[in-house]
Amino acid sequence: MVGFDADDTLWRSEDYFHAAQDEFEQILARHVDLADARVRERLYAVERGNIAVFGYGVKGMALSMVEAAVDITGGSIPARDLHRIVQIAKDMLRHPVELLPGVREAVEAVAAEHAVVLITKGDLFHQEAKVRDSGMATLFRRIEIVSEKDIATYARLMEEFGIRADRFVMIGNSMRSDIVPVLRLGGWGVHVPYHLTWAHENDAEDVVGHPRLRQVASAGDLPAALRDIVASAAAAPVAP
Repeated sequence: MVGFDADDTLWRSEDYFHAAQDEFEQILARHVDLADARVRERLYAVERGNIAVFGYGVKGMALSMVEAAVDITGGSIPARDLHRIVQIAKDMLRHPVELLPGVREAVEAVAAEHAVVLITKGDLFHQEAKVRDSGMATLFRRIEIVSEKDIATYARLMEEFGIRADRFVMIGNSMRSDIVPVLRLGGWGVHVPYHLTWAHENDAEDVVGHPRLRQVASAGDLPAALRDIVASAAAAPVAP
């Protein structure tokens, strides 16, 4: 069985978060010195602290931006700027889904040989909308939208799927969320790096060189990577 991540693996996502953060900083620059106020650092600290409360996604980001803006400006930020921050989030939620090059063809090729599932985290409403608008929902045997992608989540999903860890492959752009937990369970990972990554996702164990890890440059390389994994698993099965 092959699991696919969604954001920044199948379609663009982090580009819009980075653009939103840039605009947030432009708004704050009207009130504070960005460097002296450590705006980027303080926003990330608020976002990280709020994950357990708001979860991942645009709505959690927007609430964290509002909280950080009030804190950084000592409560002096005007309502019109807070309103603009909310509008940034609404614009992101309405943004059309943009598939990454070669993704649909790659998923179709993989699905012709393996059972494929989609495993993504974030706001349920927004993720459901993106899956629907991507036009790819019918390619997946199951679609799982989870609050966190960690060892416990993957273990639960594999049990529900009825698949042993050493017969499961996860494909994604985040080492922290897509690769490391599955490797730790005895599964396989295919890392497809994206040109932008949120700082939180960079906080991952170094598993470069792991025998059950493959790295590819683009979606077009996925079918070959999976054939290599199947051959390796057949030659030397890895116990879960």
